[in-house]
This record gives sequence, C-alpha cells and structure tokens, in this order.
Amino acid sequence: MTFLRHLDLRQFRSHERLTLELDTAPVAIHGPNGAGKTNILEAISLLAPGRGLRGARADEIARRQGAIGWAIEARIERQGTRFLVETSCDLRAGGRRSTVLDGEAATQAALGAVVRGFWLTPAMDRLWIEGAAERRRFLDRLTLAFEPEHGPNSLGYEKAMRERNRLLKDGVNDPAWFGALERQMAEFAIEILRARARCVTRLSEAQARAKTLFPLAKIAIVDPEESTAPNTDFFADPQALQEVWKKTRSRDLAAGRTLIGPHRHDLSAIYAVKECAAAQCSTGEQKALLISLVLAAARALRQETGAPPLLLLDEVAAHLDQERRAALYDEICALEVQAWMTGTGAELFDALGTRARSIALDSQGRLS
Repeated sequence: MTFLRHLDLRQFRSHERLTLELDTAPVAIHGPNGAGKTNILEAISLLAPGRGLRGARADEIARRQGAIGWAIEARIERQGTRFLVETSCDLRAGGRRSTVLDGEAATQAALGAVVRGFWLTPAMDRLWIEGAAERRRFLDRLTLAFEPEHGPNSLGYEKAMRERNRLLKDGVNDPAWFGALERQMAEFAIEILRARARCVTRLSEAQARAKTLFPLAKIAIVDPEESTAPNTDFFADPQALQEVWKKTRSRDLAAGRTLIGPHRHDLSAIYAVKECAAAQCSTGEQKALLISLVLAAARALRQETGAPPLLLLDEVAAHLDQERRAALYDEICALEVQAWMTGTGAELFDALGTRARSIALDSQGRLS
C-alpha cells in the first residue's frame, strides 16, 4: 500500500509548523472551522502531480503576508519502499515551486510514480450541476492517477491550443502556421482522449464488480457538438482530428477560439438504479455518486498496481446519513487505504472506532 509515515509543514497556509508521525491507518482530523484541516489535505495533495486540490499558484500558499515561502516534507512508503518527497516555494527566488525526490530534483511524472491520490472537497458537491470544465477536471484528476503521462500530454495540448487561439484572436489566416499547431494538438489530443476513455472503462468495471451501499454511476464522455460520445475515428487517426480543425478554422476565427476538441468534452453520469441524470438527483445522491466513483478509482488502481492511492476526503460526512457514513468507513478499511478525512466533530468518525488515527486541532490549528 501507499501511506505517509511522516508529514512536516512549515509556513504553509495557516500552519506555522505542523509535524505528524503516522502509521498505515486512516486519519480522521477534526476541529472547528478555520482550524486548518483542509490545509493539511491540500499539502498532501501537492505531493502528487498537479497543483493540488485547490489549484492554487505556488506563490499564493505562504502562511501570511511577508513570509519568505513555504515547505512540505513527507516520508512515504509505497509497497515496502520508502521515499522522501520535499516540495517548497521560495518567494525570494521568483515564487516558483520546486520538488525534490530522494535528494534529486523531480518532475511531475516522477512524483506520479510514487504518490497517486484522489480527493473530494465540499466545492465538488456541485460537480454535476455546474459547468463541464469542472467535470473534465475531475475526470482528468482520476486519469492522472492511473497514467501520470496524462499530465504532460494535457499541458502540451493546452500550450499548442493557446498558440492557435492567439492566431485566431489576431485574425491570422496562415495555413502553414495553423497546420503545424494542429498537428501538435492532434498528437496530444489523441493520447488525452484514449487515456480518458481507459479511465472511464476502469471506473465502470470497478463499480460493476463491487458490493457497496454507494450507487452505481453510469458514466460517459460526451461531445457537446453532438451530445454523444466523441467520434471514435479520432481515437485511431490524428489526421481525422486535424482535418476537423482545418474545416472549422473559419468558424473558430469568427469565435476567436478553438471550438472543438478534448477541452470541450463533458463527463455525464446517471444514477443507474433510478435511470436518473446526476444533475436531477438530490444533493445526498449526488454526493454518493461522487464517493462511488472515487472508491471505484481506488479499487481499480489497487488492482492494477497493487498499491491503493491516498484518499483525501474533506468534510466527507456532509450529506451522508449514518448508514452510508459507516459503509464508507468500512470500504476504506477494506481497501487498506490511508484515507485522510476531515470533520468539525470527533463524533462524525465514531463508526471508525479504533481503526483510524484521530487528530484533533484547536481553533488556532494546533494539535490538541
């Protein structure tokens, strides 16, 4: 399994200094609002590829105005091998984030080989009723845990698309220039589409095999151009996608942006038993669907790699009745996953009993 043995935060958000020594058990953090519970989860999320559960810039995270930066140190064990991950930001040196793995500068892909994680936050409770961008981000976060190269592919696509959009906004109509950018976009887009499709298949299969109190979510990637799954020709032939962009240049020039591609796709979900779209479900049902998908991802990753991910579940008990709350804790323990959960009161975690490490914070964010 994968778990944190040691976590040390310095000048991170509300925490001047916080040090935790841990074992493999799930972790239940409780304390009043403003105690810094979510900040601990955000720090852990920065040990995995990406910008963390808040998506914040590195220079936004320092504890207070005037601070020179922040630092996180974590000792991680993955399938019996131990790693030291250090990530930090020095505002005096331009505010860029640096990451070190076992004493050597590390790329995001290298981090993905050590730490893989999924998270849920209260802001995601509205996932099914908000815009497609948030659902794409959710799917890409899940995909990234299975395939760390999904991150560089997404960044490469975004970079090439920004250049194409700049040409569109400037009214430039140079076929050679557009063609070169569209070839780059297509190479990355094919990999993005394939990785997302594989992730959806993994989640669907993991849900189908599970015995759980959480509802089965029938999920699919949807192309808003057709309200259907993306054209399967794109998965096999990048030239087909290049041809689409070539044919739609005049429309894109009028709009000043690229209107077709994986950056426009959506993730749809249906509450399977009720055959009800997630957006039409109750708040509690929507939360249960999200939890179902995250648990399915954890099961699939464990089966595929032998090591379940870290789970970061912020205010996870919200909108769950007592039965579902107990079922969630049972599944977490059965998966042997180190889940980090937060809540305002210790009673929210009563059903865990002695199976979890309890961490209490006072109103100042200190261990109590």
